[in-house]
Amino acid sequence: MRIALGQLRSGTDVAANLAAIAGLVEEAAGRGARMVVLPEYATYLKKAVDETFPQVAEPLDGPVGTELGRLAALHGVAVVAGTVEASGTPGRAHNTLVVHDADGRPVASYRKIHLFDAQGYAESRFIQAAAEPTPVVFDLDGMRFGLLTCYDLRFPELARSLVGAGAQVLLSCAAWVPGEHKLRQWQALSTARAIENGTYVVGSCQAEPISIGHSLVVDPLGATVAELGTGPSLAVVEIHPELIATARQRFPTAAQRRLPGQE
Repeated sequence: MRIALGQLRSGTDVAANLAAIAGLVEEAAGRGARMVVLPEYATYLKKAVDETFPQVAEPLDGPVGTELGRLAALHGVAVVAGTVEASGTPGRAHNTLVVHDADGRPVASYRKIHLFDAQGYAESRFIQAAAEPTPVVFDLDGMRFGLLTCYDLRFPELARSLVGAGAQVLLSCAAWVPGEHKLRQWQALSTARAIENGTYVVGSCQAEPISIGHSLVVDPLGATVAELGTGPSLAVVEIHPELIATARQRFPTAAQRRLPGQE
């Protein structure tokens, strides 16, 4: 199965962001991808989350969601994208990944659980975390995918819960803020989540300067099979289910856990 990794340089012009998304989706479909994975906040992004995020937020079936579904159906490719979802709470929005299948139907959505209140940022001031911290998985072409958003990558329990729900591939959509050792952390955490769970990690990250770029795909044995640079770009990778089976057979850690509550 081919998956496209789309790296955007999103900004505050929603129409321009959607146009950039359209270009990546078209290119991904032309290169034989069955799915294109786009970053966190693909449709609206600033250096820091502020009061404008709730102002631009929409229901998932609003104009932005409708356009994402239209692009998916037009090109016959599933689309995963980070959006700003209306929460119903004044002054707050949800940081939400939405998945449309190749027919343009919304098949999954995930509201970020772990908000980025770190490194001097306070995402929770204007973003509301998921009320129920439930792992979200969806199926495509006989494979199961789990959803993570940015800071979630630092919490191995969520990745483990997604794998417990059957995920074979973790889709990690991010706007990874620059800083000391942050590129190394992005690479190391993505690799760790892949190795410890016997999964692929498909990490789509916003481009510089707001984020670090370096979208990447790590296979279940920890090899980086694709990594982009710092600007807008696209990579297409082949996902091999048999490698997932091999990794889990070689290192059956899920069956060997011994801590209380993990047996």
